[in-house]
Amino acid sequence: MSGRTLMVQGTTSDAGKTTLVAGLCRVLHRRGVRVAPFKPQNMALNSAVGVDGGELGRAQALQAQAAGIAPTIDLNPVLLKPSTDQRCQVIIHGKAVGEMGAWAYHEFKRIAREAVLQSYRRLSEAYEFILVEGAGSPAEINLREGDIANMGFAEAVDCPVVLIADIDRGGVFAHLVGTLALLSDSERDRVRGFVINRFRGDLSLLKPGLEWLERHTGKPVLGVLPYLQGLQLDAEDGIRLEAATTVSEAAAALRVVVPVLPRISNHTDFEPLANHPQVDLRYVGATTPPPADLVILPGSKSVRADLEWLRAHGWPAYIEKHLRYGGRVLGICGGLQMLGVSLADPQGIEGPPGESPGLGWLDLKTVLRPGKRLCNVSGRLQLENAPVRGYEVHAGRTSGAALERPAVLLDDGATDGAISGDGRIVATYLHGLFENTAACAALLRWAGLAQPLEVDHGAHRERMLERLANAIEGHCDLKRLLSAA
Repeated sequence: MSGRTLMVQGTTSDAGKTTLVAGLCRVLHRRGVRVAPFKPQNMALNSAVGVDGGELGRAQALQAQAAGIAPTIDLNPVLLKPSTDQRCQVIIHGKAVGEMGAWAYHEFKRIAREAVLQSYRRLSEAYEFILVEGAGSPAEINLREGDIANMGFAEAVDCPVVLIADIDRGGVFAHLVGTLALLSDSERDRVRGFVINRFRGDLSLLKPGLEWLERHTGKPVLGVLPYLQGLQLDAEDGIRLEAATTVSEAAAALRVVVPVLPRISNHTDFEPLANHPQVDLRYVGATTPPPADLVILPGSKSVRADLEWLRAHGWPAYIEKHLRYGGRVLGICGGLQMLGVSLADPQGIEGPPGESPGLGWLDLKTVLRPGKRLCNVSGRLQLENAPVRGYEVHAGRTSGAALERPAVLLDDGATDGAISGDGRIVATYLHGLFENTAACAALLRWAGLAQPLEVDHGAHRERMLERLANAIEGHCDLKRLLSAA
């Protein structure tokens, strides 16, 4: 193996692991280093389709962009997509192998571990530097046996670790010292130092604490990253509600509402709307949704269960009134399936076998079948003939008369989705619609925004990655941090 390896682990979920790995990927890429991100095991409902046709975590696709490489399944060999609080769909090397409960997956880890090591070996032979991202915290002592996500992986490949903690949460010193205390001696020795994330204020006030931490642990603080206000990068899994509204309600020209389904997936579809200066995007949970111009039904990992959640919280009546007053509705992936007349899961792919009535606004029937459709596609949105690129991740097979009015004409001659006869409802299987500048503008005009600004979301993401890399270069001891590998 030729690649140098450094692993970033966190004291908690959302400590900044994904962000630090993405930023370091961009730093090394700017220096001409062939670098690849790697996450052995990811649990997330946001996914992407790699150039090799397999499914991987959305965060690893972002990190691949930061590294200047194409996303592939080797960047995230094990992906777990929760379908309930106790079961996950297990995806190995980009393909789903089945639904498992916690104990079944614990027994399966031997196979998952081999997939992880195979991918790591391939990356190590192809790249100069591998930046590995852990999952959750290495101090989850109930998950230590058979671990492939944190220290178990680090010990298997004998790589050093940097520990990151989020000071904005409070208790950063307790997080770091407590995490070290729960590691074994060999694991503790593997930690080369700390990075503190999201610091606000005067660094001189923090300095006594940093000096104490270094004396107490014998390990250096390798960087203190500032709180980067307005840093907008694709979330690994959780919805960042503070980023959902980018403008004041008075200034917003278009109001968009998205229900936060219990198993909402690929909500990264809406990052371009969250960043659009003319859009007031609201994520709505178990509360009464506000008036809107556009309602978007998002993807779901458990469509039938999430459809029942919508019914239990009054969404059908809300959408009916919304349409009656001239509003627009967009369904994406699971949202498309919900808008049909029925949804059947005879083999229990997403939950108990059975069939559910849909919302009934489109003449569509969907049956879930084994074997997902995973592909990157391009074509023309049948609103203003706007060019569009996106990707599909779904087990549903949809048929019905509504498909005779497709939403997208694909470049391979196939069609996708549907547009209602009155033009008020659009449904599609394509994720990533709003990342296309022309398609985003066409959809916003359709939804009622007379003169939408054409915002280049790809360029925006690049600016965010550059800003992140600049912050890391300015606030981390990169020589010490990278030489740890």
